[in-house]
Formats: sequence, structure tokens, C-alpha cells
Amino acid sequence: MTKHNAGAAATAVAPIMLAGALLWHPPIPGRLPDSAAVAGHIAENPVVWGLAHIALAVASAFLIVAFAAIHGFLRDAGDRWLSAAGFSLIVLGSLGYALLPGMEFGPLAAHEAGADAGAVQDALMTWFTPVLLISGVAFVLGAAGFAAAIKRTGALGRTEGTIAALALMVFAASRIIPIGIVQFYAQPLAAAVALWLIASAMWASTATRQHRTSTRPPEEARL
Repeated sequence: MTKHNAGAAATAVAPIMLAGALLWHPPIPGRLPDSAAVAGHIAENPVVWGLAHIALAVASAFLIVAFAAIHGFLRDAGDRWLSAAGFSLIVLGSLGYALLPGMEFGPLAAHEAGADAGAVQDALMTWFTPVLLISGVAFVLGAAGFAAAIKRTGALGRTEGTIAALALMVFAASRIIPIGIVQFYAQPLAAAVALWLIASAMWASTATRQHRTSTRPPEEARL
């Protein structure tokens, strides 16, 4: 398996991990976070609440690995700096986003201690909101770097590249919008469209390279 095969696999798996974690998360309609809904879900099934938030943090790690692979692919396609700058911001945004599930263990701990989980969730908003905004803006700027690199290199072709770049920006923007339907449904859908298109191009580029090598005349292959 070549590096782009491995990168394509990692890129394809990342949105699955993200979708699984978000769909596992107890549904919270409307604006997030709804303290009463949070307290109710924790009281109903604290184990699911805890494991779902661990899964979200793990999904952030998978996204970092995926974007590292995409950066390598775009660099080989001729990108000089856009995806490199974008990757630094993607890492910053993903690490910040991973802090948010950690904060959501506060209400869980309060419930386990017999305290008011909803009140703890309200108190966390002083920290939750700026972390969400800072990490979200960093991720949007990072995604913009990748989208620009995709268009500039033409690594995915014109149509697929345009769709992937737009889906990537929708994915990034959705992470900063604190509305349940956007976070839990629009986000993983946009991530799947963008990352699966990119993964497909990564896999296809490896197949094309291997075909060219296998069909090259023996004398040329030795040069």
C-alpha cells in the first residue's frame, strides 16, 4: 500500500468516525447547548453521554490525520504553501473543538455527584462559547487554505474539485453554528461529501501512477 493509498483510507474513514460520534450523541434540537436537554439526557443515560463525547474527541484526531494526508497529496500535486498553512489552522481548530466534549463532562460529573447538571452547563458557557468560536474560525480559515489548494492544483478535476471545495467550506462553517440540525446532520454530511471526493482522487492518483510504471518500457524504467 502506497502513502496515498493509506492517506485515502484515512481520509475516507474520518467522516465515518465523525458521523458515528455525532449520531451517537443524544439529540438536542434548536440552539446548543440547551441546559435542560443536556441535564435530561445525562440523567437518562450518563454512560452514553460520556462515551459519545469521547468518540467526538477521537473523531477530531482522525480529522487531523486525514488533513495531514490531504496536505501530502496536494503538495505532490504542486501546492506550495496553501495546504501547509491550512493544515496548521486545521490542527488548531480540531484541538480546540476536542476541548468542547471535555467540557461536557462537567455536567456529567455534577450529575454523578448529585449536583445540578443544568446549572453546571450554564456556568460552562463562559468558557464554551469562546473556545467554540476560536476553534471554529481557525478551522474555517484552514479549510479555506485547502479549498484554494484543491482549486489551484486541479488535483480533483474541475467539477469534483469545485464540489469538494464548497463542501469543505460548508463542513467547516457548520462547526461554528450552534444549532442542533447543523451540528449533528449538516456537518457530517458535508464532511462526507468533501473528504470522500478527495479520498477517491487520492486513490485514483495512485492507481494512475502504478499503471504508468507498469506500462513503461523496461529501458525507460531503468533510467
